[in-house]
Amino acid sequence: MATEYWYTVGDFSWPWLILGNGFSHEVWAVQWYEYTGVFGGTLWVLLSNILIFEALRARTVRQWTAAACVVAVPVVISLAIWGSWEQPDEGTAEVSIVQPNVDCYDKFHGDTERQEENILDLLNDVPAGAQFILLPETSVPGYYREPALSDFWPGAADTPGAFWQTLTDTLRSRHPEALLIAGTNTTRHYPAGAQTETARAERFGNGYYDVFNTAVGLDSAGRTQIHHKGRLVIGVENTPTWVFDVMRFLVIDLGGVVGQIGRGQHGTVFGHGGVMAGPAICYEGLYGDFYGDFVRRGAQFMAIISNDGWWRDTPGYKHLFTISRLRAIEHRRAIARSANTGRSGFISARGDVGETLGWEERGVISARVPLNSELTIYTRYGDYLARISEYVLLLCVLYYVAYRVKRKNHLVK
Repeated sequence: MATEYWYTVGDFSWPWLILGNGFSHEVWAVQWYEYTGVFGGTLWVLLSNILIFEALRARTVRQWTAAACVVAVPVVISLAIWGSWEQPDEGTAEVSIVQPNVDCYDKFHGDTERQEENILDLLNDVPAGAQFILLPETSVPGYYREPALSDFWPGAADTPGAFWQTLTDTLRSRHPEALLIAGTNTTRHYPAGAQTETARAERFGNGYYDVFNTAVGLDSAGRTQIHHKGRLVIGVENTPTWVFDVMRFLVIDLGGVVGQIGRGQHGTVFGHGGVMAGPAICYEGLYGDFYGDFVRRGAQFMAIISNDGWWRDTPGYKHLFTISRLRAIEHRRAIARSANTGRSGFISARGDVGETLGWEERGVISARVPLNSELTIYTRYGDYLARISEYVLLLCVLYYVAYRVKRKNHLVK
């Protein structure tokens, strides 16, 4: 468990390996994640395996009874929660999910105008009463300067880029009451001497800038809200260089491969019409405690935007979707999830899957998403089981060292 915790907090982060995530297809068995998070699932797996092994070795009724209880009792508790849990009556929000179905391997080098036309065409299919409209991660092509989302190149006016203005006009004419949540790439610029560790030097001038994977909330008045992705995919969005200090002089930006983008510090909440939405970006949905930061800041439902097409038609994008079901249980927040292509859809706060769009489907789906402001035990305390496991690990190591020293001294005597 301590090792798994390091997967979630260190620079070399790969939370796919957490055993508790393995129950994402059997959410009926882990409804108690709202108290423990996925590390409770890891603890369950470990204890079950240890006790089953001991029962096989001892072959006694007592050992088999203990093993059976550890396996069965959490399932019984989960089924009881499953049958009794009720969604708080705090109203709903009308949410529309857009799945553009653009090939990920072409979208960053493809026809920008065609991608923009595709988005505008799909927005025409969004119901008039939508309060939130979700576009996937990096759906709006190009790079834009914060805070106005002006065009990236030096000397550009401090006004919204042409396509952002078009999106604003579209909202004003067709969806005046809606907030559009869309993914894009933004840049933040700094004077020399004020740059961050991830900033790169401007090609023209003496300044620096960061590139962020960003969720933008845009309303019909042109007002914007911004969230920077805070959990980055290792090797693609972030390469830790502190391990390679002696070779730092060899580290270069390989066209967006090595340490190339900035990191958001926490979850951000987008407010609109009295409703608070948490705009998590793709990989952030794998981190239960970080994901909970959106909820602790007031999110009443979660809006996950992702770019799952990188996986092609493999189990990868399917598993990424199902892990979102565990986040729904941990924090008891309904989820609307927009992917570039399969799988987009709605997930209830109990982890049940509603309407979805599959692989290589293009379209729009809409639903009334229930709201919740209550905090679960896990939301309040995060990965407390994993933090406790670190102290237990330390005590075990100290005990082992003391034991070896004592035994060595005994042998000398």
